[in-house]
Amino acid sequence: MRTILYLIRKEFIQIFRNKFISKAIFAVPIVQMLILVPAVTFELKNIKIAIIDKDKTPESRGLINKLGGSTFFKLSFSPFSEDQANDLLHRNKCSVILQIPSGFGKDIGNGKQGKLLAAIDAVNASSAEISWAYLNGVIGDYNTDLVKQNITTSPLISSPRIEITNRYWYNELLNYKYYMLPGILVILVTAIGFLLAGLNMVREKEIGTIEQINVTPVKKYHFIIAKMVPFLLIGLTDLALGLVIGKIAFNIPFEGSIFLMFLGSTIFLIAVLGMALFISTFSGTQQQYMFVAFFCMIIFILMSGIFTPYESMPMWAQDFNLINPVAYLMRINRMVILKGSTIHDISKELYSLIVIAIGFTTLAVRRYRKTA
Repeated sequence: MRTILYLIRKEFIQIFRNKFISKAIFAVPIVQMLILVPAVTFELKNIKIAIIDKDKTPESRGLINKLGGSTFFKLSFSPFSEDQANDLLHRNKCSVILQIPSGFGKDIGNGKQGKLLAAIDAVNASSAEISWAYLNGVIGDYNTDLVKQNITTSPLISSPRIEITNRYWYNELLNYKYYMLPGILVILVTAIGFLLAGLNMVREKEIGTIEQINVTPVKKYHFIIAKMVPFLLIGLTDLALGLVIGKIAFNIPFEGSIFLMFLGSTIFLIAVLGMALFISTFSGTQQQYMFVAFFCMIIFILMSGIFTPYESMPMWAQDFNLINPVAYLMRINRMVILKGSTIHDISKELYSLIVIAIGFTTLAVRRYRKTA
């Protein structure tokens, strides 16, 4: 035990002697939380829309006013022809074109179905779907207003009505920052554990200081544990700092147990650190390690469910996430922070992380070779 403590002390001294790492440890969470949390969002506002009004009736103007009063759309252009509108769409001056044909108001006045044509820029498929949903919502509200007007003018005609009352659980204000912050915390902890720990070990290989340890009777598991503990503590410290920034800057709610969240993060960090040290045993230079680490991080983060729901992924991707530790912590953080989940709710994720942590730590110890 004394051997491990001395090695851990040596690691801390070595880490804080490196001015870049010592500054990055505390600068990264501050910058990451203040920039990424408000910036990374799927919410669309001020969608630029061009409207071709060929009808020029009170009904068409009512629809245009409805769109103009929406917080989602910005009435940027009123072209006179479809060619002009398509040119605006081609030059990225607008994202949506809405054509109101002549006879639109007449059809509505005669009780017929009014027809509209919408053209949406679908280079970004996600933005196109959201824009279409917003447009449908505004047109649906306008249609409801027309129905109410007809009922008022013709009181003898009864129309069946269905009233729906909804309630949003766990994020009643639909604040996207509440959804993104737990995911950004996972990226923060992953960067500290996966990048810095592996780079620290490979750097020792490059400058030759690791040879001084290799010629001593220090056991391999002593060495691996000593490499993991400092970055485990640093990662948990950064996690706490990120939570404080989230609470102060964005007033993020925390419904669950903070102990449970740190328990999941501790197991996750052990898994990630074991993976980082395992990869570093194959890497001879920091460039080699960075290439492999960057490749793995991109795959793990993008497939973790931070942007797209886990359930929406194809089955092969869901099967891959069985060995993706980032996906497990992503679910743990969101369930604990927003839902207030208990240990029974996240037991499957915790057990999976324990298996991954034991597996990669064992591989790191077995793969490490003491060579004089």
